[in-house]
Amino acid sequence: MKYLGVSEGFHDAAVALIHDRQTPELVFASHSERYSRIKNDKYIPEGLFRLNPHDERVYYEDFRLKNERRKAQGRSPKEPQIACRYHTGHHLSHAGAAWYTSTFPAKDTVVVVVDAIGEWQTISTWLATDYGLQLLSSKKYPHSVGLFYSAITKRIGLKPNEDEYITMGMAAYGEPFIDMTEHFHRDCSKGFSLDDFRGHHPYDIAASAQAMVENYLLKEVFEPAREHGKYLCYGGGVALNCVANTKIRALFDDMWIFPSPGDAGSAVGCVLAHLNKKMPIKDVYWGYNIERDVNPKEVVEHLLKHKVAGVANGKAEFGPRALGNRSLLGSPDASNLKRVANKIKQRQQFRPFAPAVLSEYADLYFTGPKNEYMQFVSKANHPFKSVTHIDGTARVQIVPPDSRSILRPILEEYYSKTGIAMLLNTSLNVKGEPMVNSRGDAERFEKKYKVKVF
Repeated sequence: MKYLGVSEGFHDAAVALIHDRQTPELVFASHSERYSRIKNDKYIPEGLFRLNPHDERVYYEDFRLKNERRKAQGRSPKEPQIACRYHTGHHLSHAGAAWYTSTFPAKDTVVVVVDAIGEWQTISTWLATDYGLQLLSSKKYPHSVGLFYSAITKRIGLKPNEDEYITMGMAAYGEPFIDMTEHFHRDCSKGFSLDDFRGHHPYDIAASAQAMVENYLLKEVFEPAREHGKYLCYGGGVALNCVANTKIRALFDDMWIFPSPGDAGSAVGCVLAHLNKKMPIKDVYWGYNIERDVNPKEVVEHLLKHKVAGVANGKAEFGPRALGNRSLLGSPDASNLKRVANKIKQRQQFRPFAPAVLSEYADLYFTGPKNEYMQFVSKANHPFKSVTHIDGTARVQIVPPDSRSILRPILEEYYSKTGIAMLLNTSLNVKGEPMVNSRGDAERFEKKYKVKVF
């Protein structure tokens, strides 16, 4: 059987094609925006269904329960645009993506989901068993960490459900002295008014919100969860907060976050939860395939001359972060690189960039947790400011020897030429646009933004 997982209707729609064999095989997964070219597109282009012939569809949440909650909020009901015979619960889909893609054993593994809102749930804790996922506890709307953080994002002038990672970055510039307890525990679905936090700088609002979220997650969610298992699988949109993740990681022996923990990743999670089968993953190169040869030596020669180079090669990454196949790369020791890269991407100049580093040298450059998917922050032990945030940290991507991405041989070539085992790595797009997907997208990017794309 071929199952198509469907996450659509609200934001960041996606599909995932999984073949149900003895061990499920993920054949394709992509965000809708990569094809429609509409940032965070909530609907799925018809072409994605034609590209992925399937026998059954699984939807990522229960529309009946979602409409029950919408009615209670005084909002109009909605109906799915796509017919699906099967569905799972919203938080079960998140939990499924987290648990079934991990390598952890059922014994001693706890699964936690934290997001804005599903049908009713906003936080859920699950016990992994040999028979599936068992719900241990949950919190429901209106209490929501995700809605609070999105409301803060809007309050400081950014776009909710899209710019929360910018809020996290801004927090490093502020001081967390604002008491947000009262605001945190109220219904934040309609956002905050300008009177809330009036007179405070956006940096301090962001810092206070980040501290509030971190303290709550640690004390009220993950310390209790640790009693149920020494291994953690973590999902939901709040799991994209890599600063909080770093502190949560310290509570557990090991921790796994599906590389696309938000609603898009639930296109994978809903199918695995429906099948109740494990499917450990090795990477996330499951999208559109650009088949062309890229010579790492040519890329590095261009980097050394021009500071930056784009790469669009192989299968596109699934998830919100570029991991080498749709990346804008930069020489970390180049002068003024951060300003140059932010100008190309049309971003605020305070925004940080991440480093990609050969795994065997990662501990020389950084202290702290790090993995292949930029899910934690580490302290920088090097002088390269272009890949170091204002607080001395970086969201590190390690690139192992068995990586399927062209990024690995590019890094090896760069190291052989410079003695530096890392590059700046950011997504190949500009602010407000989806990542480059196809060969045509790459050519348009190269022509419009004057950046060579290999």
